[in-house]
Amino acid sequence: MVPSPTASPRRLRPVRHAAAALTLVAGAVAMSALPACAAAGADYGTPTIKLSAAYLSGAVGATGDPTVTVKVGQSGADAGALTVSATATTHGSVAGTGDVTVTGTGATREVAVRARGKGYTDLTLQVHGLGGRTATTTLHYAASGAVQNAADTRYLTGSSDSSAAVDVGGGYLVVADDESNVLRLYRRDASGAPVRTWDVGSGLDVDKEIDIEAAARVGDTIYWTGSLGNNKDGEPKKDRFTLFTTTVSGSGADTELEVGGSYQGLRDDLVAWDEANGDRLGFAEGTADGQVPKQIDGFNVEGLEFAPGSGSTAYIGFRAPLVPPADGGAALLVPVTNIDRLARSVGSEDTHATFGDPITLDLGGLSVRDIRRNDKGQYLIVAGSWAAEDNSAPYALYSWDGVAGHQPVKRLDLPTADPGGWESVVDVPDLSAPGAQAQVITDSGSADLYGDGTEAKDLEHEEWRKSRSVRFSLNS
Repeated sequence: MVPSPTASPRRLRPVRHAAAALTLVAGAVAMSALPACAAAGADYGTPTIKLSAAYLSGAVGATGDPTVTVKVGQSGADAGALTVSATATTHGSVAGTGDVTVTGTGATREVAVRARGKGYTDLTLQVHGLGGRTATTTLHYAASGAVQNAADTRYLTGSSDSSAAVDVGGGYLVVADDESNVLRLYRRDASGAPVRTWDVGSGLDVDKEIDIEAAARVGDTIYWTGSLGNNKDGEPKKDRFTLFTTTVSGSGADTELEVGGSYQGLRDDLVAWDEANGDRLGFAEGTADGQVPKQIDGFNVEGLEFAPGSGSTAYIGFRAPLVPPADGGAALLVPVTNIDRLARSVGSEDTHATFGDPITLDLGGLSVRDIRRNDKGQYLIVAGSWAAEDNSAPYALYSWDGVAGHQPVKRLDLPTADPGGWESVVDVPDLSAPGAQAQVITDSGSADLYGDGTEAKDLEHEEWRKSRSVRFSLNS
């Protein structure tokens, strides 16, 4: 404090700067504790408040919903002296001001919202600064409904069309999206946005979606495949016939992916192989122009995993066709015995796929939606309808030993009362261990998450698009 120039000289008394001079309570400053000059005479600017994302999603009854970061400041004031609170909501039945929690101190705070009901609301967040000055911003919030197994459920935001998932260690996984060519890295145990993304389209020289539907890892290489089928209008699109690899380096949040080789002849190889063997699986008809892929006699791949002890033979799992193509038909796997060579072919016309004998599995009339193996040679198969895009048909988890001629065993029926169809299993625990759990992820692209009739894949804001990840106990 500097004396006025007109004041007579006098000795200044030392000012005690005690820790108690500012009393912080949940990031707030008790104004009565401020020096009189700060409370009354300082020149403070207008506070600022900025969200890391203006859109946020949550779920009724969820555990650990995503949060947003808010940064605040005010010229002439310490950021710790500012308070942040919710002051208004447009739909209190979705979330009220009392459902907003702000934590942290200083310039950066975290905002969490507890959902009351399904729908949308705009929440006004206000920063209250010194000198009575304030500023506001709006958080656009969407809440989906309550689900079963809520305590074991997490939400992967940024995409609703999760179609394949691979563990990369350190508590993280990479997830593919069948509506884009983007791979996303997520924490396995937390809800929220991806921590890293890779758009592999440019590295593969494709113009349209690959329709990535399946993946398998061997060593530091992940193999990914498109559905190989026609599009929903029955039109063949070459980009959907792509098999490609990514090389993994690092792990956890530091995971890096680099696009490796690719091959677009696998579909034609499968058709030629089937025709050479009496057209027993109907692949030529299933891939014909005008043929919709997701039919009981269609052609659509949704599973990929390596055979026991092999790094070159991989099982391709088919969503369609069933064998025979009738209610109660068996699910189909076709072994590709040189998949490692295909991925290294780089467009060589001299390289073609070779195949083993087809394997049929009794999945109770369901087909393969994903297949995954552990180092013990134990497999889990996500079984679902060839037709269903959502939860309108049964889903189940089966275990299998990977041996042709041995039939899988149903471990559990997956719940179908909640939005989204079960699409991928991340990895396989030791199936003989007590308490073994499997993490299964939905494709929720066709789901109406927020009750307004909009399919999740068509939501305008990516923060509102999400898939559901649930851990299920296998030996309970």
